[in-house]
Amino acid sequence: MSGLALNAEALYSELLRGVRAMCSSETRLVGITSGGAWLAERLQKDLALSGKHGSISSAMHRDDFAQRGLSAGGQTHLPFEIQGADVLILDDVLYTGRTIRAVINELFDYGRPANVRLAVLVDRGGRQLPIQADYAAARVALPPTQSLALVRLDNGEFSFEVQEENS
Repeated sequence: MSGLALNAEALYSELLRGVRAMCSSETRLVGITSGGAWLAERLQKDLALSGKHGSISSAMHRDDFAQRGLSAGGQTHLPFEIQGADVLILDDVLYTGRTIRAVINELFDYGRPANVRLAVLVDRGGRQLPIQADYAAARVALPPTQSLALVRLDNGEFSFEVQEENS
């Protein structure tokens, strides 16, 4: 475990402010399974947005699908029309950009949105693809040997886990 201390609840408050400024009544929140879906669910409630939020999986479009296979994470569930929609994708941690690329491919399988933006809790740098968040609550540098994941506690609050990757 790293000495990095991130307050996920404080960062969520920052994300809430940023997303509030990005949203209109027509914006549809879509969270990436699983951390982003948790964020979308809570933001939908806290922003009192009408309708439902969606969740999206990157599993079918990942460029490392052969190595990873299907994760037990979750399925794509988009309870609204994607064609012509204003979509705000939410994720917990932006790192290489590969998950976002896969999610955009998945999203376009459902239609052609008018606008797609990205908001993340943490941007940790290390991009391998030219993908950038429209809003990041925090930017944190982590070595490639560590991973950062959002955890949802039983009471609904968020926390972070920093883990050492085995090389």
